[in-house]
Amino acid sequence: MRSDQQPTLPAQYADIEIENNAQRLPLVLCLDTSSSMAGIPIESLNGALAEWTRELHDDVSLSYSVEVAVITFGGQGVYAWQGSQPLPAHSPTNPFAPAHLFQAPRLVASGVTLLTEALELAMRVVATRKAELRRSGLQYHRPQICLVTDGLPTDGMGRYTEAWRQLVPVVAAEQQARRFRLYAIGVGGITDLGEQVLKAFAPTFNARLQGFPFRELLQMMSASANAEQRGAGDEVFEKIFSQFKTQRPAWEA
Repeated sequence: MRSDQQPTLPAQYADIEIENNAQRLPLVLCLDTSSSMAGIPIESLNGALAEWTRELHDDVSLSYSVEVAVITFGGQGVYAWQGSQPLPAHSPTNPFAPAHLFQAPRLVASGVTLLTEALELAMRVVATRKAELRRSGLQYHRPQICLVTDGLPTDGMGRYTEAWRQLVPVVAAEQQARRFRLYAIGVGGITDLGEQVLKAFAPTFNARLQGFPFRELLQMMSASANAEQRGAGDEVFEKIFSQFKTQRPAWEA
């Protein structure tokens, strides 16, 4: 490409200006893809992600402000994705994709539950992205991280580990400083101990749900993003989350 040429967008976005100075809202989906998610759970997740992607593209209020990054923990480890493509380990590439260009990955379930490492990576990519936006002179809303799991944190051998406890005060301090809002969601057959882990990480925004309501979860994240853009108070986010926990179909702020 010559230096005097503008980058081109896909045909469906050809009538939209490339310049985008909207206030950004980084959103990280931190998803369990360990072996316990095989079968119906991972297929449900993939279907929900695909449908949510279409909705993001069509949502005028979110499509040019929200930036989506996906982090998965399962298989051979923890991975950051940029849209539908996994990034190499320790890649310096920004994993966030603008919502109007985001493409959902096709996820496969296998391996162990490196939940602690995944949450650490989610916090790092959020901090890095905020620094990038500041350097570019762009403002941003409070980022959102959504952690979803059906199991317990394990080590690389698949054994339960208490290493997550060391991360709790770090996450608490970050949230107290309003550096991000963390949602911690337990699905499927998550145990009492698994629920305790989620409550420790996200005392206000945690849930233990029957089944795999990924569709409702992603709708809730969109509703939360809309509320963030409006500068809503904490009570609004708590109401949206309460509606999600009872799986009501409408998100009324």
